[in-house]
Amino acid sequence: MSPRIATSDTVTREELLGFARERNRALLITTRRDGGPQASPVTYGVDTAGRIVVSTYPERAKTANARRDTRASVVLLSDDFDGPWVQIDGEIEVLDLPEALEPLVEYYRVIAGEHPDWAEYRAAMTRQGKSLLRLTPVRWGPVATGGFPARLA
Repeated sequence: MSPRIATSDTVTREELLGFARERNRALLITTRRDGGPQASPVTYGVDTAGRIVVSTYPERAKTANARRDTRASVVLLSDDFDGPWVQIDGEIEVLDLPEALEPLVEYYRVIAGEHPDWAEYRAAMTRQGKSLLRLTPVRWGPVATGGFPARLA
């Protein structure tokens, strides 16, 4: 049996967003106060402006970090651990209620489609005091898969 060979495919912004829209799991990496990285597993979507969007709470470490330092990275993962992945670096912003409410509706739509009761959803987001993180891609690596180097094929 031939070994699985690693891949590394350079993609355009539109190809990147197409790849991102097919997935929902990621690691969001923000910067701690001491300058070290802080990683959070998240569910994400891609909004109509091409930003990576993450629903969160204002008291989470990732939110505090994003308020302090707008540089962040996200590693988009496939459901299959051996599947393709990509790292996106960008500028992150925090939206709090009430400004976050309609963007949270869009977040839900891009991940799950239409909610059976939008008034109920809006009320739940307000009751929970949700925030939304939006990462605008600035640069990204190739879409990659793991495996052996080509020289071992």
